[in-house]
Amino acid sequence: MLDETTTPLTPREDIAPAPADSPAPSPSPRTTVWLTRLLVVGLVLAAVNLRPAITSLGALLEDVRAGLHMSGSVAGVLTSVPALCFAVFGVTAPRLARRFGPGAVVCVGMVAITAGLLIRPFTNGTAAFLAASALALMGIAVSNVLMPVIVKRYFPDRVGTMTGLYSMSLSAGTAVAAAATVPMTAALGGSWRLGLGLWAVVAAVAVLPWAALLVRDRRSAATRAGGEEERKQAPAPAPAPRIARSRTAWALGTFFGLQATGAYITMGWMPQIFRDAGVPAGTAGLLLAVTMVMGVPLAFVIPRLATRMRNQGPIVIALGACGLTGYAGLFLAPAAGAWLWALLLGISNCAFPLALTMIGMRARTGPGVVRLSAFAQSTGYLISIPGPLLVGVLYQHSGGWKLPITLMAGLMVPQIVLGVVAGRDRTIEDEC
Repeated sequence: MLDETTTPLTPREDIAPAPADSPAPSPSPRTTVWLTRLLVVGLVLAAVNLRPAITSLGALLEDVRAGLHMSGSVAGVLTSVPALCFAVFGVTAPRLARRFGPGAVVCVGMVAITAGLLIRPFTNGTAAFLAASALALMGIAVSNVLMPVIVKRYFPDRVGTMTGLYSMSLSAGTAVAAAATVPMTAALGGSWRLGLGLWAVVAAVAVLPWAALLVRDRRSAATRAGGEEERKQAPAPAPAPRIARSRTAWALGTFFGLQATGAYITMGWMPQIFRDAGVPAGTAGLLLAVTMVMGVPLAFVIPRLATRMRNQGPIVIALGACGLTGYAGLFLAPAAGAWLWALLLGISNCAFPLALTMIGMRARTGPGVVRLSAFAQSTGYLISIPGPLLVGVLYQHSGGWKLPITLMAGLMVPQIVLGVVAGRDRTIEDEC
């Protein structure tokens, strides 16, 4: 079990980004404090920028469709592109991290997000808009995978605290982008192009700490360049585990996918469920905001609690019970208990920071964390793609929400079972 102590920050040698990394002289206390603060700032700013590219577009999708003469079918495909990009590009993160180091890849990821967000509002066609969006999503995908790796490498004794801070920042960025994009667009004269482009400024700020860390790493590497003989004598790193052989990896990847499915369905369809039940449109929007805001404080608390437990199964069950109760409420009395159902589903959606925490706890070594993070997130996002589309099809053909809500509740059952399996006190290295 990981201990939430406040030990000085020192990179773990067993998870160095490349075999050439050799032990460096111990940094001075002042340097260590500076590096720790810079990494914390970098993690927070990176997390804040991992969802605005998606939620800001959702807030202005109708304006974008009109401005680019985008068909409804293309707009529907656009809503599934993020999960697809996360799955496809996330697979490349382990190889890139081994070649260049995780910090350098995250830095380039922030640059890609900035470039994509800057370019796409000023495109004049659907194809160019999709390409610019894919560029930003590529940066998000590799950063998604490598954030747990950064936490495990630099904060091995504070995985829960740092994962919680990262998850809370991600939730805050998601909620702020969803809530603030439309008012900011109105303040800028109503131009959806300016409203979307403004988020490129926020992303550009996130580049700065990672660029500073990259410069620092390059200087440290140059200082160690004379120790070639010592590096040759260093033992070879342990071979990376074959991730597909691990039951824990498959359980964690499927758990990640099912929780992502529930989250995307909730974000995409919950306001419509309430509106069809007679809840005013403005109130339905506030109910979705309540669901999203619940992730901010709980995303900090749950990872800290999870790292103090040898088995995270009880947390999985508690979150799943909240989800099942929320879906039961939507099925039986969606309007009468709307605020309670929104609150319970917001708690249930906090399976996301729990999954991130378990990624860091289910592997002992750096190669293991990198591969597990890429495998779990890529597999999970692939699983999540059809969920929101299937709910829409069921809603259209059944003419109501009884069948879609039954499906949503049904998916919660395997999510609980697989989460309990993934939460067992073991690592993928024990199974590969």
